Amino acid sequence: MMFDSNAVDAPRESCGVFGIFAPGEDVARLTFFALYALQHRGQESAGIAVSNGKSARLHKAMGLVSQVFTEENLAPLKGHIAIGHNRYSTKGSSRVDNAQPFLLESVLGPLGLAHNGNLVNSAELRQDLLRHGVGLMSSSDSEVIAQMLAGANGSNWIERIRLFMVRAKGAYSLTVLTHNSLYAVRDPWGIRPLCLGKFCNGWVVASESCALSTIGATFVREIEPGEIVAINDQGIESIQGAPPSRRALCSFEYIYFARPDSILQGRLIHQVRQQLGARVAAEHAVDGDWVIGIPDSATAAAIGYAHAARLPFNEGLMKNRYIGRTFIQPDDRLRQLGVALKFNAMNENLRGKRIIVVDDSIVRGHTSGPLMSLLRESGVKEIHLRVTSPPIRHPCYLGVDMATHQELIAHRLNIPQIRDFLKVDSLGYLSIEGLAATIGLPYNHICTACFSGDYPMTVNQSEGEKLAFDEAIRRGG
Repeated sequence: MMFDSNAVDAPRESCGVFGIFAPGEDVARLTFFALYALQHRGQESAGIAVSNGKSARLHKAMGLVSQVFTEENLAPLKGHIAIGHNRYSTKGSSRVDNAQPFLLESVLGPLGLAHNGNLVNSAELRQDLLRHGVGLMSSSDSEVIAQMLAGANGSNWIERIRLFMVRAKGAYSLTVLTHNSLYAVRDPWGIRPLCLGKFCNGWVVASESCALSTIGATFVREIEPGEIVAINDQGIESIQGAPPSRRALCSFEYIYFARPDSILQGRLIHQVRQQLGARVAAEHAVDGDWVIGIPDSATAAAIGYAHAARLPFNEGLMKNRYIGRTFIQPDDRLRQLGVALKFNAMNENLRGKRIIVVDDSIVRGHTSGPLMSLLRESGVKEIHLRVTSPPIRHPCYLGVDMATHQELIAHRLNIPQIRDFLKVDSLGYLSIEGLAATIGLPYNHICTACFSGDYPMTVNQSEGEKLAFDEAIRRGG
């Protein structure tokens, strides 16, 4: 597994998915570059499956996109339909048999599947497959989806996808490959993003619009909650796969996950983050000399805060953007340095200053504490920490690795206690109302469960255990 310094204590996104139908194009190469654009959504493994109209081929492995693919292993992936996947595990451990896409044979021909999200009834669905004699090779709920589609009773793929959508509960944005078609599927709650684009003589679908721009495709629209989009030689068709439920787009797409140049619900993510910074400045005003952001994810919010507070923005921390891109493990001495492996304080910018530090979230506090200590050691006079998300008090069961209740610092401590734990002079979180107002969607159209505990569906907390399936496999179940 690739080295992770744990220097950024932030929610971890589950996956990035992509699909393309483009006769006459090198779809595997295009998918490679699209996955490159979606690398921020998952860095554990990557894979591409391609169909030539008769058969399908697959290559996947552990590592970053640039480490998994070469000219040699891309060359055999010939065809006009492709799907791709970047993974960060939220259900099942980080190992190659959990890497995606999954590719298997069915009575209707080859089936490839890439999944972003997490099912909250996956244990029940998994047991049902096992009772019917279906062998499962991984501990991922995504393989459960692939096997459900492969073994469903429908006479065509649309019928099978609809049957799956009736039974599945939770978050799923899917790209599905068959011998002659590409399907894009989004859950009825619209929890994870998925968009449609036009490419020359074909079509593409992706988790984020930034992937479309990278390969020269044009954004058309977002896939709607409960929608199936079918693309083949006959063209493109929109089908209602399941009735839309209460909309519950993950609010962390705006706060942290999505790339700043992506468009979501008609808004540029970078601009939303600046406005989140401005909103927290209005809610928690404080005097200071500089505003700095925790790089890179909070930079836009810090700029927005500085502009709203009419204070200068400056850099106070330098991030080593490449420390996480190695398979070489640090020795014990380097491991003890922790945050210093990934961040350096710019002492000359900080010494003697009252600084307002803007971050996008605090999960466990394991990184925020050492970072505040690093800033304090640089000689700052005061530290005022402002966070552009509300306190994270509840786990996510819908496709984000958000830690357990007891691991979440805001579940265990109130805000004054967190302030004291982090050793800062003041601490201010954005309100849930301020978050919804800044995003610009109705409160009941976004998921705020990790802040409020108000999940868009009934969840079984054991379903949120990342390695639950691994434990079941070890027990023989």
